[in-house]
Amino acid sequence: MIASPPPDPICLRVNDAARMIGVGRTKLYALIAAGEVETVKLGKATRITTASLHDLIKRQREG
Repeated sequence: MIASPPPDPICLRVNDAARMIGVGRTKLYALIAAGEVETVKLGKATRITTASLHDLIKRQREG
């Protein structure tokens, strides 16, 4: 039986999200404060949706 690859994550930790788009934590928090990136609170943990990161990059490309 061939194992299927793990699914892509839908949320990331702040450090991982910042690394994914090539910015620091401070810049990512600024993007969150500006409403450019969507967050989800899971208890006390803040997670960044990968969809919002893809949308951010798409918006930056377009203009």
